[in-house]
Amino acid sequence: MNTGLKITAFAAAVAATFGTAYGVGRGVDPVTAEKKPASEHGGHGGEGGAEQENPTETAPPGGLQISERGYTLALKTPRIDAEKREELRFAVVRDGKGKNVTAYEMQHGKELHLIVASRDLTTYRHLHPTRAADGTWSTPVELPRAGGYRVFADFKPTGAKEGLTLGADLAVAGEHEPRALPEPNRKASVDGYEVSLKGGLKPGKSSALTLDVERNGRPVTDLQPYLGSYGHLVALRSGDLAYLHVHPTGEPGDDRTKPGPGVSFAATVPSEGSYRLFLDFKHEGKVRTAAFTVQAGATAGGGAEAGEPPESHAH
Repeated sequence: MNTGLKITAFAAAVAATFGTAYGVGRGVDPVTAEKKPASEHGGHGGEGGAEQENPTETAPPGGLQISERGYTLALKTPRIDAEKREELRFAVVRDGKGKNVTAYEMQHGKELHLIVASRDLTTYRHLHPTRAADGTWSTPVELPRAGGYRVFADFKPTGAKEGLTLGADLAVAGEHEPRALPEPNRKASVDGYEVSLKGGLKPGKSSALTLDVERNGRPVTDLQPYLGSYGHLVALRSGDLAYLHVHPTGEPGDDRTKPGPGVSFAATVPSEGSYRLFLDFKHEGKVRTAAFTVQAGATAGGGAEAGEPPESHAH
């Protein structure tokens, strides 16, 4: 590759460290998730794009810090090789005690959710690691390209008042060719499915997002529950990779939420900028991911008709 850059494991680690955009993360308002009002619980919300003023109480930043509220994400595998299936190991350590956390509360069917994303937001993995008795988590992972990545652990320790998301840098060694953030898009294709996005993001306001799933031009009306809902949405802000974890405005079995074609969410972002949205949905026993680039605060929409899907991933 003429433009490629050979990155050794050490060089990749340095690139990832200085690529964290720490100053951006501290200097820009964090991404926050609005607390779900009682009136929204269980409903699809109709048309996308409805807005309401952002409440005064918002969640703290997600994924910008390796340590928060007395917990630290200890990544025991800080670097791996591209295109190789390797084991990613980590633990959540209780600050001051030096002990791994071994007791977690179940959230959306799992004790802990692990997200791995490249800093250019073109590669995405939603993984469900297994925990050993000593509190060490592990999961196999294969990442296609070298460069800087961010690992997010989303969890709630037993006894904690609320959950938190910690982030750590992962370096992937190999031939590195930087990629630009995919252009804004309203439609994304994956494995023969087409997902359309309705609604947008506006800073400081709760925005309704509806994602419609079709296959062969026909609406999919038999989505299967995945992690307790018909869709699972993660949003990452370009630049500092601030993390926003949102869920649908309804759930299977609530007598209001239908299994497709639309899955609705409410999300609040605090700043203008580019965001990458990753929707996981399950149909015919397989989980697929559709990805979108959305501009918040700029011209709503985006002209691309087909989004670049993220690299394939395993659950």
